[in-house]
Amino acid sequence: MVEEIYVTSEGSAPMRRVSEVETVAGCGIRGDRYCEGTGYWTSYGDVCEVTLISAEDLDHIEDEFGISVKNGEHRRNLVVRGLDLSSLRGRRFRVGEAVLEYDRPRPPCRHVQDLSEPGMTRALKGRGGICARVVEAGRIRAGDRIEPLG
Repeated sequence: MVEEIYVTSEGSAPMRRVSEVETVAGCGIRGDRYCEGTGYWTSYGDVCEVTLISAEDLDHIEDEFGISVKNGEHRRNLVVRGLDLSSLRGRRFRVGEAVLEYDRPRPPCRHVQDLSEPGMTRALKGRGGICARVVEAGRIRAGDRIEPLG
């Protein structure tokens, strides 16, 4: 289930929590930095249309490391609960009205730590989430289920 949704209109700007987003096929989330071409990594060609991260991993990071990741500091779009994200590898999946496709793991980078607090990169190692492509556009809302297809 989608627990939280975060977006930001430009790279390095704080993420803001929203209750729903509109996805655009081949682009990502309307109004988010990578769909708008303003993401920090855009000029390096490292663009994730939509990023997902596990709420259980974020719980673990706060408990184990004492690092704040509950207000978008993780810099991922969708916080999901009750799903092993690695089970989506090589698959398409429905989230709300949209159909996404697993693209690749999203390891943490130093930039995330530069924008948050020391230790963030280490805390997110192995827990950085995944990147997905938008195959069919549609709305995604907090509370939507995630359903693997095929």
